[in-house]
Amino acid sequence: MSSVLEFPQGFLWGTATASFQIEGGIEERGRCIWDDFCRWPGKVFEGHTGDVADDHYHLYRDDVALMAELGMKAYRFSISWPRILPEGKGEVNTKGLDFYNRLVDTLLEHEIIPFVTLYHWDLPSALQRLGGWAARDTAYRYADYAGVVVKSLGDRVHHWITHNEPWVVAFAGNLFGAHAPGWEDLPLALQVAHHLLLSHGLAIPILRDGSRGAHIGITLNLSPVHPATSKVEDVAAAERQDGFFNRWFLEPVFKGRYPEDMWAIYGYQVPRIAPEDMRIIQRPIDFLGVNYYTRAVIQHSPSKFLDLEQIYPEGEYTAMHWEVYPQGLTELLLRLTKDYAPQALYITENGCACEDELTPDGQVHDSKRVAYLRAHFAAAHQAITQGAPLKGYFVWSLMDNFEWAFGYSRRFGIVYVDYSSLKRYPKDSAKFYASVIAQNAVKS
Repeated sequence: MSSVLEFPQGFLWGTATASFQIEGGIEERGRCIWDDFCRWPGKVFEGHTGDVADDHYHLYRDDVALMAELGMKAYRFSISWPRILPEGKGEVNTKGLDFYNRLVDTLLEHEIIPFVTLYHWDLPSALQRLGGWAARDTAYRYADYAGVVVKSLGDRVHHWITHNEPWVVAFAGNLFGAHAPGWEDLPLALQVAHHLLLSHGLAIPILRDGSRGAHIGITLNLSPVHPATSKVEDVAAAERQDGFFNRWFLEPVFKGRYPEDMWAIYGYQVPRIAPEDMRIIQRPIDFLGVNYYTRAVIQHSPSKFLDLEQIYPEGEYTAMHWEVYPQGLTELLLRLTKDYAPQALYITENGCACEDELTPDGQVHDSKRVAYLRAHFAAAHQAITQGAPLKGYFVWSLMDNFEWAFGYSRRFGIVYVDYSSLKRYPKDSAKFYASVIAQNAVKS
C-alpha cells in the first residue's frame, strides 16, 4: 500500500549541472585541465571533448525555460574559472562574466534560485603549468577568482558552494589518474586536498563580504561504508575507507583537524600545513552539500591501496556499475547530523545513469530512473522525519552531458540530449520530478 510523503514547506527542489559538462563555447574561454586531459590519448572515451557539450553557453535561455516548465525552484550550476580569468589570474574576460550575469538574471526572471558552485574541476591550464592545486599559490589565486565572481553576481546570488567534490579532484585526479590532471602520486594528492580545503576557507570571508546575507557551503561526495563481513580485518578496512573517502574532508571543515588514524597511516606522505591553515579551513559554513550515489562495501585486501578493496554484492546496479542503495542516503544524512551537526544540509547531487533510448515519437521511458528517484526521495524524507536538517534536493542532472572520462557514453539527465542536433527531450523522469515538485510530496 502506497503512502504520500509530504516534504516541509519551503523545501527546495532543483537540479544541477557543471560548466565543463554542458557549456561548450570553448572559443570564448581559456583552456582548462579537462581540455588537456581530453586530448591525452586513451584517457577519455573515444576521445570525446567538452568543446561543444550541450552548447548551454548559447542555449541557456531555452534550458532555463525548460527548468521553469518543470517547476524547478532552484538551479545549481558552476562557474568556469577559465571563462572568467583565461590565465587563471590577471585580466578578466568581461564576456565570461556577462554570460553568468545573463544566466542569473534569466533564472531570477523565472523565479528560480541560483546556487553557484565556484569550482567544479575546470582549473585553468595556465595555473596547472605553475603546479596546479599542488602549489599553495593556487589557493590564493582561487580566492582572487572568488572575489571577481562575487563582485559581479553577489547582489543577486546568495547561495554559494566553494567546491564540488574535492575528493575527486585530489584523488581521482592526482592519485588514480582517472581524472584531470591525470597524475598518480599519493603525497601530491594529499597536498592537493589540503590546498583545496585551504582555498575553501580563504574564500568564505570574501563571499560574505560580497554577498549580503550569503549562505555558504561546500559540496562533498560521501558514501556510507560497510564492511563485507564482521571479521575484525574487514571492519578495520571499512574504517580506513571511511577515513580516506569521508572523514579526510569532513573533519577539517567541521573540526579543524585531519583524522588521526589516517594521519598516522599516511606517515611521511602527509601534506605540508602552515600554522593558521586549519583555523582558516574550519571557518563556519551555513550548509553542507551532499552528493550521494551509492554505498561502499569493503573487505581487507593486503595487496591493494590502504590494504582494502571494494566489492560489489548482488543487487541492482546503474549504468555506472553503482549499486542502487537508497537506504544509504538516510544512513548518511543521519550520520552527518549526529557527528558534525551542520546548520543545514542540501543533497546537491543524486541521480543515476541509465541505458536511455529515444523513441521515434521523441519519448524516453526511463522507468528505472523514476524508480531510483522515488526511492531516494523517500529515503531523504525518512531522514528529515528523524531530525536531519535537510533543506533541499538537487537531482543530477538537468540533461545528458559530458560525463568526464566516460565522455558522452553515460546519460544522467532527466532531459535527453540528441548530440547530433542538440535538441532536448524531457524524459519520463522529468515529468515524474515535475509532479513531485508541484505536490511537494512523493508517493512511496
